[in-house]
Amino acid sequence: MKHYVFGLALLLPMISTVAAQEAANPDLVKRGEYLVNAMGCHDCHTPFKMGPNGPEPDMSKGLSGHPQEIVITAPAVVSDPWMGASSMTNTAHSGPWGVSFTANLTSDPETGVLRDYTEAQFLQMMRTGRKQGQGRAILPPMPWPPFGKLNDDDLKAIYAYLKQVPPIKNKVPDPLPPTQ
Repeated sequence: MKHYVFGLALLLPMISTVAAQEAANPDLVKRGEYLVNAMGCHDCHTPFKMGPNGPEPDMSKGLSGHPQEIVITAPAVVSDPWMGASSMTNTAHSGPWGVSFTANLTSDPETGVLRDYTEAQFLQMMRTGRKQGQGRAILPPMPWPPFGKLNDDDLKAIYAYLKQVPPIKNKVPDPLPPTQ
């Protein structure tokens, strides 16, 4: 009996992800995909790799955020006139706020940032610039103010699409505070 309970516990997150994917309105998901691509979400949430023409998004890691294997322990040191710096993957950003790491937007049930968000919390986050609409402030360079001006239908479409993005297990680190 213990083996069945353990097996069921392993399957439940996968079953709920599959059920959510099957329940999503395909037109809404398609609209969300269009918006995510048109608004440049991959520019920060998909790690860059070096391609034949310079840095380019590594779509095999699409929307998975800052790679967990790239450890950053302190803000970048910059001097005037520079205010900040970005990692080579364009997924870590350092400035007066400390270091921010782009979130894993995939549907991974363990490491995807939206795993615990309801649609209403996602909309509230985009409107307030706070995690789940009430938590820690979203850090630069996330341009939440213009995204927060999208209408509810567009934000719901983005949410529906992100819940469909194939899961990539990638534990993004917590932000680092400024050193001063």
